[in-house]
Amino acid sequence: MATKEQVRIEGVYGAPPAELFSRDAGAIQFSPLVPGARSLDAWDEATLAGLTMLAPPGTIERRYAMAAALRALAPGAEFTVLALKTKGGARLAGELEGFGCTVIESTKRHHRICVSERPNALIGIDEALTNGALQTVEATGLWAQPGIFSWDRFDPGSALLLQHLPPLAGRGADLGCGIGILALNALASPKVEHVTLVDIDRRAIEAARRNVTDTRAQFLWADVCASGTNHSGLDFVVMNPPFHVSGTEDHGLGQYFIRRAAETLRPGGVCWLTANRHLPYESVMKPLFKRITLKADTAGYKIYEALR
Repeated sequence: MATKEQVRIEGVYGAPPAELFSRDAGAIQFSPLVPGARSLDAWDEATLAGLTMLAPPGTIERRYAMAAALRALAPGAEFTVLALKTKGGARLAGELEGFGCTVIESTKRHHRICVSERPNALIGIDEALTNGALQTVEATGLWAQPGIFSWDRFDPGSALLLQHLPPLAGRGADLGCGIGILALNALASPKVEHVTLVDIDRRAIEAARRNVTDTRAQFLWADVCASGTNHSGLDFVVMNPPFHVSGTEDHGLGQYFIRRAAETLRPGGVCWLTANRHLPYESVMKPLFKRITLKADTAGYKIYEALR
């Protein structure tokens, strides 16, 4: 049987810009933000023949991803990492050198591009892997991981929604569930029969599985914008929709979530939504819901109850 080294498996992490990177058609995707992608954490050590990574902007998350990649790469395998200068690119070379890599750095289209080979001896990756791993956060008492939205604190928008959320009943979904805070509250009601937690981030789903141990919960690693929940006729949806893509504000993202919520609910079903005050969601909601009630408008956030 052929080994991984013999078939020269190469990887890609994220979506490096096409003008900067020509992807091998056989490269395996490893990003936790691509549903169905493989996990670097679970990949056999020292077996990948090469990997190209669009590095995450967060320092802890980025160092963790690079350390996991270096652990998976075979000694001497090429490792190319790139990022916008303003989103961690300026630190790439130093961080790779800190892991024991020799780096050739270039600049193109506002990106820093670092090319190196996996050294025989790696330095300091254990600390990076520990700091960036799935962990219990002292401030919340819940499982989370750097890179997940609001991983080390309770998001104030979600916290405000929980103050206004009534006891729910029937079957529902938590769209963009994160680590499962809204679903935990929903499942506190004995009248809730089932909740599907959906998120595009594999790490969030893994954390939510640990936080939400109720047997009425189901977990789905999926892109809400692309595929929804694979459910219909639900009684309720709770959500704190994302509105950033790669650090850039995108109003269309939350609007997709609202449309998916409307498609998922039965007539008479209810969507509970929290959103930053400035986001233009009302115009999208009006044609999709029978009644929209503003339940709160405070501290920069709005809470809506929308009846399908």
